[in-house]
Amino acid sequence: MSTEVKIIFANDAIVSSNGAVKQFAANQTAGHSSVFIGETHYIVVKVCKEASLEKVRVTAGNIARDVSAQKVGTAVIEEATLTNAFANLNKGAVLTAFVEGWQLGAYQFVTYKSAVTAFQTTLQVTGDEAQAFVEAGEIRAEAMAFSRDLMNELSNVLNPETFPEVLKKNFEGTGVEVNVLDKDKLEQLEMNGVLTVGRGSMYKPSFVELVYKGDASKPLVALVGKGVTFDTGGISLKSGKDLSDMRMDMGGAAAVSGALTLLAKSQAQVNVVALIPIVENNIDRTSVLPGEVITYKNGLTVQVGNTDAEGRLILADALLRAGEWKAEYIVDIATLTGAIANALGTELAGVFGDEELSADMKKIGDQNGDYVWPMPLVEAYDKTLDSDYADMNNISSLTGAGSITAALFLRRFVPKESKWLHVDMAGLMSKSSASGYYAKSATGYGARLLADFTTHVSK
Repeated sequence: MSTEVKIIFANDAIVSSNGAVKQFAANQTAGHSSVFIGETHYIVVKVCKEASLEKVRVTAGNIARDVSAQKVGTAVIEEATLTNAFANLNKGAVLTAFVEGWQLGAYQFVTYKSAVTAFQTTLQVTGDEAQAFVEAGEIRAEAMAFSRDLMNELSNVLNPETFPEVLKKNFEGTGVEVNVLDKDKLEQLEMNGVLTVGRGSMYKPSFVELVYKGDASKPLVALVGKGVTFDTGGISLKSGKDLSDMRMDMGGAAAVSGALTLLAKSQAQVNVVALIPIVENNIDRTSVLPGEVITYKNGLTVQVGNTDAEGRLILADALLRAGEWKAEYIVDIATLTGAIANALGTELAGVFGDEELSADMKKIGDQNGDYVWPMPLVEAYDKTLDSDYADMNNISSLTGAGSITAALFLRRFVPKESKWLHVDMAGLMSKSSASGYYAKSATGYGARLLADFTTHVSK
């Protein structure tokens, strides 16, 4: 196997000047294949006509996974070769997207595979103007990969007590301030949702605040991420053949952690705080029981109708905390409801809240690959959260519209002065097979979406 490959496209001069390779390229469908011209190993890529930045990322990811599996040492592509192939797109954006897709396409989480060592073919982009865009792509990929690593990690390794330490290490030297609120502090701050959900776990709950002031004069954006490091469902026990993926129920926390990583390492001119309530929803003699009532700091009371609807109980505390920070914009993200996957499937998340901002977020996701679809807050459903024992129940009396009623529940804890969005990413925790720049593992969804959205509202 060759130690180096060169990446060319089916319309490149080197293809046109070689009869055999020209015929090879002409017969090739969209995708890539290996071919030797003399002793030189080439990857010949054919691009479909409907080119987009996501297509650039997907193309790069597929090639990277292929050549990395073959243990090719280096892949070389010329800046002009790449940008000419996607001539309808911005040149700098193409370079960044290709590098981003390349780095993520070869991603592996093999920590617990004793006979496997992660390998990634090094990408070399040649050209005088490429470096800044290459570095941007590497930073974006690194942030998303960090989110993936968090989601893939085992729940006995990443738990409410160790998660804060992982974040401290990740943000060393980045300009991000990491504040950890332990159980005693949670009690002082009356974060009773977090304390109640975490009661049945051997791990004490925690709450992490990540503060980044790239430009303190900009409006404060609060990014709130659900951090349930494992979700058994509690007393309302989940059923299923394999609940291993429930370690990924902290996908929202992973998303905001990745977003802060991207913003800080890009030295973005933003003012942002990430708020991460961290619990394990487990079963013990001290676990919260259905029917118990939680009193929140703002005086609202919530009957726990179902202990498996725990995410909204801890997010409520975080939304109230965002109000204490006086955030102008609040975006919460969570693997919140199976209902959103029933509605939208596994390729895009649902976004609720401010309609104008929802539309903006959709445009951002269409560009960066973290797709969202605006969803309605149906006022008629709000009353289905009524409780006979408290101000509200944490589940609706409806049999459907679960993602909408969950969003309506959260809305009751949003500060009136803030513009708010809620992203339900439950259908996007992981991929069932490797394709494009996704591995068969956690997606890292949301890191790019939140970072780019924060930059957008800070302009």
